[in-house]
Amino acid sequence: MVQAGDQAPDFTLPSTAGSLTLSDVWQASKVLLTFYIEDGTPG
Repeated sequence: MVQAGDQAPDFTLPSTAGSLTLSDVWQASKVLLTFYIEDGTPG
């Protein structure tokens, strides 16, 4: 399990700007990852 402060594993996700790979994005700037269970939930 990933712990706070650990480096996230590399992954690629679709986006409105095309596919984004985490390692490509964090080389250009800082990255904050957030996750949510589903749209419309508080948080």
